[in-house]
Amino acid sequence: MFPILGVIYVTNPIPLIITGAIFYKVYQSVPKWISKVIKNRTKKGTGDESLDKIIESAGYAYDKVQDIFYSILDAWQRKMGYCRLYDEMAAPTGMIADCEPIYFEYEGKKWLIEFWKGQYDLTSGCEIGVYTTKGSDLNIPGVFNGTFYHSASDDELLQMSFKLYKNNNEFFKRDDKHWWLTGFKLGEFSEPGELTMDLSITLKDDNMCNAFVGGLEEAGYKQSEISVEDTTVKLKFDKPRTPQPITRSKETDRIIQIKNKLMCDAYKEITGPYDNFIDKMNAINVQAPELYEKIIGMGKAKKIFEAYENIKDHI
Repeated sequence: MFPILGVIYVTNPIPLIITGAIFYKVYQSVPKWISKVIKNRTKKGTGDESLDKIIESAGYAYDKVQDIFYSILDAWQRKMGYCRLYDEMAAPTGMIADCEPIYFEYEGKKWLIEFWKGQYDLTSGCEIGVYTTKGSDLNIPGVFNGTFYHSASDDELLQMSFKLYKNNNEFFKRDDKHWWLTGFKLGEFSEPGELTMDLSITLKDDNMCNAFVGGLEEAGYKQSEISVEDTTVKLKFDKPRTPQPITRSKETDRIIQIKNKLMCDAYKEITGPYDNFIDKMNAINVQAPELYEKIIGMGKAKKIFEAYENIKDHI
């Protein structure tokens, strides 16, 4: 290579051409890469760090694109496991949700994969939970008689997704490898019967897939309602096939749902003038602090898990 009159001449231009082509290709991809990073970052969080921390302490994060809350992987609820007693506690604490527990055994463990959809105080939403145990059933007179499950460990997490529909219109969707895949829409009121979930769960292998399908069939699902591709199972959760908690009745549902709708209406009235979540939360905190506390404790309320205190010494 030698310069003449400020111009660079190349004796062998091929390496430079190749290098230039690689650089151009990288350069061309940078805007897309930056765009993807920005999109991922802006999708998560409210934009207010202190508010995000409060929401995180409740076990959730905020998706501003879909305007929903969803459970984080290491939410405090993970330590609480699950048992039927929690479902029985839901309605008395303000949550009118259909539940569908699916039981099966795999690799020497009892597994529970449960679906929920309905109204959770101030939010409409749904959940898929994954739980396991090797322990014996509990028999605590006057408290609980049944199986207690631990939340799935990191090596038991499953790839799951759902689309939630309200009156046949897509409401929101979630897709993640998790033990508790959830989504909650704040200020939205729904009856459980208005909501439908299209579910997809990828099991670990053929044996687990077959065991889960067997659990679905035992719960009342027909083979024609279950789609299996490799180890991924898909189905629709509309009307529950399993018995619902005894705390659910038409009259109690009606009374609790009246309360839930009043709260949702109050939220919409207060937040109506605002077009971003931070301003809405500030308005709620000032004008209706009792609703603010409900929002911070969204989803499965801590009152449900108070039952854990009565059984933890027996686990």
